[in-house]
Parts: sequence; structure tokens; C-alpha cells
Amino acid sequence: MAIKLKKFDKAFLTGCDKKTEWMLPWFVENYKKYNDLPIIFADFGCSNQVKEYASKQFHAIINFTNTELRGWFMKPLAMVNCPAVDTVWVDTDCEILSDISDIFKLIKNEKLLMAEDHPLIKRRKEIWHNSGVVGFRNKPRILKAWLEQVKNKQIVGDQEVLHSILNPITRMTYIEDLPKEYNWLRIHIDDGFDSPNKKIMHWTGPKGKIKIRSKMDG
Repeated sequence: MAIKLKKFDKAFLTGCDKKTEWMLPWFVENYKKYNDLPIIFADFGCSNQVKEYASKQFHAIINFTNTELRGWFMKPLAMVNCPAVDTVWVDTDCEILSDISDIFKLIKNEKLLMAEDHPLIKRRKEIWHNSGVVGFRNKPRILKAWLEQVKNKQIVGDQEVLHSILNPITRMTYIEDLPKEYNWLRIHIDDGFDSPNKKIMHWTGPKGKIKIRSKMDG
């Protein structure tokens, strides 16, 4: 699937389709303000215009247009096929606010590095992790299990699918907690919580996309 077969020691990874590709130039601009590590693009079915843009902005492109998976359910597929030893996936609705290269120091073998989804924890009364930023080394078993479950049962979103295959014990085994400053959720802001130390602002949901458009227009 990879157009370029070069193997990277460490790389960031993102992706989108036609529905969300409008955010990609904004995402890339913010990333490149502060970071110069390789970044790989997963093409989930973008327009020709964005394909051309991506060919000039990314270190490698992975094409996933020939798959039955759609939208964010393709994220685990992109992660499994990313040509890097250490990988950090970042959603395109994430605003990169600083150098985030130190996130790679937090990756553990056979674990997914993810921040707890505190707003969801508050509502659901159980531990959840947010899949907007995900780090991993090589291709851990839990990542492959996530992909297989996505292929079999696409419920709500990719984050919900991962949650469905974890219990309190397996969550401790396969998930490494990422400091929330690397995935500061829009709902945190709505609830009145902010941090001057946040590195990635994740503009989730329809309200978040309105904010992103305002930033792009401004």
C-alpha cells in the first residue's frame, strides 16, 4: 500500500478522506511550525487536489482507497501499515501548538500510548482513552486486534471499537497513559479547564470543526 517503501525510525502519521480533507492544510501548517520529524499521510479517499498537495508535503503516502472500511474506521489499518518503527498517529482536527517530538520517549513496547478521555469517563463512569493521538512501537498485538475488530464490527467510531475489546485488566496491560497535554480535548475548554502547557489541542465534534474553520478564516 505504501508508495514509498523507505522505513522510518520514527514518524508521525495522519490521514483523511474527502469529508475531512479541508482541515489537512491547516493541520500541516501547524505541525511544520514546530516540528521537522517525518510525517506520513494515509489517503482514505481524498480528492485529486489534496492528493497532489499531500505528495508535496509528506515524507510518504499510504493509499487505502481499495478497502471496505470507511472514515475513521480506517485509522487502525493505517497504523498497522505505517512504515515506521515508532509511530504517533494524530487526527487532523488536532492543532499542534509546539514541538511534540518528545512524545516518542513515552512509547512502550506492546502498548498503545493514549490519553484518558476525561469528559467521556465523567459521563460513562468507566475508563476510556481517546484515539485522537496514539503512539506505538512496531505493530503491537493490541493494534492488530483493534484492526480485526474494526473489520468485524464497526460501532459508532474507532475509539468505541477499541474500548469494546478492553476490560480493566487488558487496559492496564495494553494501554500506556499519555499526559493529557498531548491531547487536550475541546470539551475540557468547554468545561472551563485549560492549560498553558498543552501541546496538542484536539478540536473534537461539530463545535470543534466550527472553531477550526474560524481559525482558518482568521
